[in-house]
Amino acid sequence: MTLFLGVAVLALQLATVAAGGGAAPPPPLGCPTTCGGVHVEFPFGIGPNCSLSDGFSVECVRGTPLLRLGTAEQTVKLLGVDLGHGKIRTTNAIASQCLDERTGKLVNTSWAGLNATALPYRFSDEDNRFFAVGCSGLVLLTGRASGVDEEVMSGCISVCYGNKSIRSGSCSNTGCCETVITKGLSSYLLAMGKLTDGTPVNRCIYAALMEAASFSFEVAYATTDKFYRKNNGTVPLVLNFVVGNECKEAQASGGYACAGDHSVCVDAVDGPGYVCNCSHGYTGNPYLRNGCIDIDECSPKNQGCPVGMICTNFPGGYNCSCPEGEYKTNKNGVLICEPDKKRSSLSVSVIIIIGVSGGLVIGVISMLITYLVRQRRALADVKRKYFERHGGLLLYEELSSRQGNAFTIYTEEQLDNATNGFDDSNVLGCGGHATVYKGRVPTAGGGDLLVAIKRCKVMDETSNKEFGKEMLILSQVNHKNIVKLLGCCLEVDVPMLVYEYVPNGTLYQLIHGAVVSFATRLRIAHESAESLAYLHSFASPPILHGDVKSTNILLDESFMAKVSDFGASILAPTDEAQLVTMVQGTCGYLDPEYMQTCQLTEKSDVYSFGVVLLELLTGKKPLCLDGPEEERSLSARFVAAMREKRVEEIVDEQVKSEARGELLEEITQLALECLQMCGSDRPTMKEVAERLGGLRRLHQHPWTQDAVEIEEVRCLLHGSPESISFEMVRCQQ
Repeated sequence: MTLFLGVAVLALQLATVAAGGGAAPPPPLGCPTTCGGVHVEFPFGIGPNCSLSDGFSVECVRGTPLLRLGTAEQTVKLLGVDLGHGKIRTTNAIASQCLDERTGKLVNTSWAGLNATALPYRFSDEDNRFFAVGCSGLVLLTGRASGVDEEVMSGCISVCYGNKSIRSGSCSNTGCCETVITKGLSSYLLAMGKLTDGTPVNRCIYAALMEAASFSFEVAYATTDKFYRKNNGTVPLVLNFVVGNECKEAQASGGYACAGDHSVCVDAVDGPGYVCNCSHGYTGNPYLRNGCIDIDECSPKNQGCPVGMICTNFPGGYNCSCPEGEYKTNKNGVLICEPDKKRSSLSVSVIIIIGVSGGLVIGVISMLITYLVRQRRALADVKRKYFERHGGLLLYEELSSRQGNAFTIYTEEQLDNATNGFDDSNVLGCGGHATVYKGRVPTAGGGDLLVAIKRCKVMDETSNKEFGKEMLILSQVNHKNIVKLLGCCLEVDVPMLVYEYVPNGTLYQLIHGAVVSFATRLRIAHESAESLAYLHSFASPPILHGDVKSTNILLDESFMAKVSDFGASILAPTDEAQLVTMVQGTCGYLDPEYMQTCQLTEKSDVYSFGVVLLELLTGKKPLCLDGPEEERSLSARFVAAMREKRVEEIVDEQVKSEARGELLEEITQLALECLQMCGSDRPTMKEVAERLGGLRRLHQHPWTQDAVEIEEVRCLLHGSPESISFEMVRCQQ
């Protein structure tokens, strides 16, 4: 037996498809989509850069779409693309073996089989069959399949018992034979031969791997060369394709080709790799963004629901329902709508019940609306009474008469919205008498302003009566080292105050939480003293703070001091009846004279400031309950240290290293004067501010500067306000 050896190879190498990583780039605009009546969709493409990779590139040559097989020069004609099933139709050559009339020997005709070694394709075992036509022919097919280590083999025999034995349409080894191919077949070899040396019925045997649906056997195929001539030497062939490695691997590596929002990855059934499909209820191209579109199952074309049912389409699906008064049922596997007899019989009763129930509901709603209106009016009356009790009418009239007034009277609703219902996440600080919240209030320009809102818990009756009058005075306070009071809310039981927001925390946090230079401490002390001096000496009428402490001195973006909480202060008394007030202040800072007399004066603020000055100098807390009784009060320890000339023992190391001896002596002396037991022996805040200003200039003064100028600063430090001018003249002489 003489054998014919033909070759047809189709090897799968996915690396060429998924190389490059990242999501598959969309085709550029302007890429052709048809050639010779064949619709070419991405990932296939006509022209350079129009396909997912070289393995999907199509050339349009004189109206014929040609698919180049990898790096090989061989091309095949593209007949069609089926993206939904991951298939393409192309062409395959018919192999033949004929008897030479002159020599009587078998001759293998030359033919061009598929020869691709780097493409993302496999022969479809579902769509293709291997056919052989002729008489006394033996055809063997050996090849490689994915997932199978050894070669696979199949074949068939075609014999003839005279022309009358051959029947058209029947390919059952008489004049024609066929065999299935192995799943995942990626390459194959052919071997053809004659079973006998006698004269055959016909002179040729023809064989081809081809699309089964395209083949219909005729008697003439076995006795003539009609099969070869009718197909011009080629037959249709179906190939499965994949666009990358397995789904999980492609998604993890980034080389993922399923680009659409409703595109899903499907692993190939005949070997490694995956294709993309539109998810259920969608159709289109799953390899393009927005390529999968919703299927309208309710359109006249699709008719998703049976006749008589109501069809409702939604993204990815649809729903079938029945008209009012009917119900859905399944009869013999078909959904239909039938009248609801029970519902019809009950309709009259239902109407009566609905009528009665509707009347009751309307009555209840009317009563509820009336109740809510009354409650709202009552609430409005309560808010109006609070507003009037706190002096809101007087405050409103006075503010209205001012030009360019920036003070605002807020409603409770505005401040509730500003703090998200006074949520705990917005709490800036909490004390025994009040809680401070961070919030945002609207401005006249249409934007938002970050503010601090103080919500007091209680208020004495005396302050209640004078609150509006005090707000009017406090609204005029304007000093760079005082937290600006921006507004208030008067329509609540205890009024709320709105201040400018200062972002960098308190002086207490700075002193007891960080290393601070002496220059910074001295500057903050001077700025704080300036603000208190302003309240005592330049506000009209004068204002007493009443609770000076390091936690009430805030620091802005540039760490400039801003004294806060003076909204809890009182106006300077005009007669003796006003001197007696409730005890206020903080332990450790309280004026001992005030504790005895219950009379708050400007010298009470001086004493409290002296304790703040001690905190800056020592870095210690004003009250320490853990130590011995004689060391619990910082002011008492300091006075004792000054008396025994051992003040350097309690002064902070940072201060001692940066402050010169005379400067340290001057500032500790000033602190001692502020802490005098008798208020009349203490300096005023104006004097304290001037002396701290002089100490700042002395600290900043270079050692090489003229000694006369240093002496002038010393004169300023030691001279009283009345004698400053005289002392300056004397020192200059």
